[in-house]
Amino acid sequence: MTQLKMVQIKLIIFDLDGTLVDAYPAIISSFNYTMQKLNYPVQDVLTIRRAVGWGDENLLRPFIKEKDTSCALSIYRKHHKLALLKESRLFPKVYKVLAYLKNKGYRLAVASNRPSRFSWILLRHLKLKRYFDYILCADKLKHIKPHPEIINRIMQRFALKPKQTLYVGDMTIDAQAGRRAKVETIIVTTGSSTKSEIKRERPCRIIDRISELLKIL
Repeated sequence: MTQLKMVQIKLIIFDLDGTLVDAYPAIISSFNYTMQKLNYPVQDVLTIRRAVGWGDENLLRPFIKEKDTSCALSIYRKHHKLALLKESRLFPKVYKVLAYLKNKGYRLAVASNRPSRFSWILLRHLKLKRYFDYILCADKLKHIKPHPEIINRIMQRFALKPKQTLYVGDMTIDAQAGRRAKVETIIVTTGSSTKSEIKRERPCRIIDRISELLKIL
């Protein structure tokens, strides 16, 4: 990413899970609770992590029978609204990064494949809401990431162009969504995609910690 391009940036869009928030312990807890309640095998941490990022229904679907989908979602969501409060946390220096960007005058937004209900639980519980000008989740849209709709809708909200927008995520689907929206994209390696998988998507930058954004912006 050139310095010239960074000068043009006015809007920074963040993914939520794996980028700003570590909710994996809550997801794993709710996932295996659901499996146990429905007499399915529990799964190991890596298997569950690798299935994260496509929304809760897509998280559960590969591990259960189709007829159990509705019941599994109900169990998972009931458990998860409490698990998020107990077992989610921010990655280091998230407040510092967001406060810095806010003070610099950037517009900040969230684009998440997580349902709105649970995104808002995280945003309120972890005191993130104050930093963001707009929150958009995939259950309000026709398509989920890696489709670029969510990024495009946020840019439209602020009447800004791709060259004025930076997207920050943690997965290959974030890199794909950013590329399809024609925005500069930075991927942080704290999510469920491996570094080699991320490299194959060729985002403009790969960072190991969200705090490294301060060196770029």
